[in-house]
Amino acid sequence: MNDYLPGLAGVPATQSNISDIDGEKGILSYRGYPIEQLAAHSTFEETTLLLLDGVLPTADELSAFEAHSQRNRRVQYHIRDLMKTFPPTGHPMEMLQTAVASLGMFYPSTVSGDSSGDELDYIHNMSVKIISRMATIVAMWQHIRHGYEPVDPRPDLSYAENFLYMFNEEVPDPLLAKILDVCLILHAEHTINASTFSVLVNGSTLASPYSVISAAIAALSGPLHGGANQKVLEMLAEIGSVDKVEAYIDQKLVKKEVIWGMGHREYKTKDPRAKILEKMVDEFIEARGGEVNPLFEIAKEVERVCEDRLAHKGVYPNVDFYSGILYSEMGIPADQFTAIFAIARSAGWLAHWREQLVDNRIFRPTQVYTGEPVRDYVPVDKR
Repeated sequence: MNDYLPGLAGVPATQSNISDIDGEKGILSYRGYPIEQLAAHSTFEETTLLLLDGVLPTADELSAFEAHSQRNRRVQYHIRDLMKTFPPTGHPMEMLQTAVASLGMFYPSTVSGDSSGDELDYIHNMSVKIISRMATIVAMWQHIRHGYEPVDPRPDLSYAENFLYMFNEEVPDPLLAKILDVCLILHAEHTINASTFSVLVNGSTLASPYSVISAAIAALSGPLHGGANQKVLEMLAEIGSVDKVEAYIDQKLVKKEVIWGMGHREYKTKDPRAKILEKMVDEFIEARGGEVNPLFEIAKEVERVCEDRLAHKGVYPNVDFYSGILYSEMGIPADQFTAIFAIARSAGWLAHWREQLVDNRIFRPTQVYTGEPVRDYVPVDKR
C-alpha cells in the first residue's frame, strides 16, 4: 500500500460493470456487447441508454428515450447570450467546459446520495438532459464564434443528424450522418481513463452533475487524452504528401517524438475502434468514387510505415487516428474534434456517475511523502 505507482498505473480505483477491455486480444465491450456489434447494428441513442441503464431497451423504451432527448435539445437564451461574450478565438473545449459548468446556474440541481428510486430517476433525467444539450452547445458555438445566430435544433432528426444539421445548417448526407453516429458509439465509453476517473472523484463529493461533467471535459481536453485526434490531422497536414511519409516517420522515431494516433496504453494489438473506422474510411472512399481528401491517402501510408516499424512493439493505430479525417469530411474544423469526443463520452461519464452514486464513498487517496522531517520554525531575523 506504500508503493508509489506514477499515474496509478494498474491500480484498481473502482468496481464497474459498464465496459471492459481485453488489451491483449483487442476486445472492447459495453455491458458485455462487443463494440463491433454495437457499431454495426445499434445507434448512439440506443447505446447511450444501454450504458445508462445496463440493458438493451425495448422499442417502446427507446422511443420514449429518444423523445425525452429531443425535448431537451434546446437551452435557455441566457446560455446563448453568455456564449456570445466568450472570445471567438477561444478553444471549443474551453468554451464547452465553461458553458456546461454554467448550466448548473440556470438549471440548479442537487444530489442527495441516498440511492432511492426517486434519486435514480433524477440521475437518469439529468443524464438525458446533459447528453442532449452537449451537442447543442458545441453546434451553437460554431455559429456564435463567427458572429452568427445559432441554428435551432430539429426534433425530427436523430442525435447525429441533428448535430450535423445544427452545425452545417443543412440536413446531412445520410452516409455522413451514419458515420458520425458510429463515431459517437465508438467514443461513448472506455473504462477508467483520466476523464472518467475525474467523474468518479468529483461525483463522490456529491458535486452537481454539471460540475462533474465540466471537470471531465477539462481532463479530456489534454492532447494526451482526447486532444489527440486534432493532433493527428495537424500531423497529416504537416506531412503534406504520401511520398514524404516514410522520411517523416523515421525522423520522428530517431528523435523519439510522438506519432499522433499511434499506440494505446490498454491495447497490445490494433485498437478495435480503429479497425471499424478504417473500414468506414474505405467504404466512404468507395461511395465517393475514390475522390476524397488526400489526407486519407497520407493516413493509409502512415499506418503502413508505422506497422512496418512499430508493430513488433505492439504499437498500432488507435481510435484517434482516423476519426479526425472523417470529421473533416463532415465540414467540422479540427479544433472541434475533441468537443465531439466529449459529446459522445458524456454517455459513459454519466453512466459512471450513476454507478458511483449508487454505492458512494468519497475518494481520499494517500501519498508517499518526500519532504523534510518535522522541524522547528526559525524566526525571519535568524534565517
